[in-house]
Amino acid sequence: MDRIDAMKVFVSALNEGSLAGASRKTGRSAAAVSRAIAFLEAHVGVPLLHRTTRSIKLSEAGERYAMACRKVLADLEEADRQAAGEKSVPRGTLTITATVYSGVELLRPIVDAFMEQHPTVNVRMYLLERPVNLIDEGMDLALRITHLPDSTLVAQRVGDVRRVVVASPRYLATHPRIDEPVHLSKHPVIALQHSGTDSWTFPPLEGSAVPQSVPIMPRLVVNNVRAAIASTVDGHGVTRLLSYHVASEIKQDLLRIVLADAEPAPIPVHLVSPYGRLSVPKVRAFVDFALPRLRKQFASLARDAETKPDTPIPPRRGRVSAG
Repeated sequence: MDRIDAMKVFVSALNEGSLAGASRKTGRSAAAVSRAIAFLEAHVGVPLLHRTTRSIKLSEAGERYAMACRKVLADLEEADRQAAGEKSVPRGTLTITATVYSGVELLRPIVDAFMEQHPTVNVRMYLLERPVNLIDEGMDLALRITHLPDSTLVAQRVGDVRRVVVASPRYLATHPRIDEPVHLSKHPVIALQHSGTDSWTFPPLEGSAVPQSVPIMPRLVVNNVRAAIASTVDGHGVTRLLSYHVASEIKQDLLRIVLADAEPAPIPVHLVSPYGRLSVPKVRAFVDFALPRLRKQFASLARDAETKPDTPIPPRRGRVSAG
């Protein structure tokens, strides 16, 4: 059996989530799919998949091998296109990664519009809450909201976001004021699982070089941005999110920013790709299409999330602890 052909079957099984899915995708029999996987396992000498009747799961060796297969197949696809003289025609499968929220709310509409204009390009979006090595995992592009380390990636800036502390007007009207970061220790917090559940860090006080670390008391810890926003809008506590997460709620006065004077420096947003990928027609076409749209989106979100210091807080109701 041809090893490249077997790799294609292997990757199809991973993309579809099952051997049966790979069978449908590749037009091969279930037995042929199983033989292809067995051929690769015999070749490398270790199991690549743990199989059940309904699903498959990569072994530790399989995870490493899958990354290598995706890269090999992507390189072969590009070599075939260039040899055929199709350098100027965007076609093939474009792979993009982003966090779940930014992928669903910001990137997905752009991807839909791009595919309408480029019917010869298919897109696979991987929405993940973990760092992705674009080269090892065979990705073409990523939307990154972070300070980028020096690397071989090509980065194109699309905007900035802020890390903001917010609460609902109702909550602020019935709880002690939050004028300094240390005041947060007296408030129930709605925390994101991956963004600090014991303490939040703020810039150093004047005259100090040591960042402030403020202990927090989460009443609720969630792993979903939308859940954190909803609970905060309903008045159940204070949360800390990125400004683009809550721009709409701030604009509608469903949430208000506190501690604006203690915000860290803005976080840059980039569209990044491995070095050399921009010469690939499908990647170049998407970048040219997405960059102006992403820049317009983030500029609009920044305006919507501006602090509104002149908005009065509703009068306090009921008995409030002096805490």
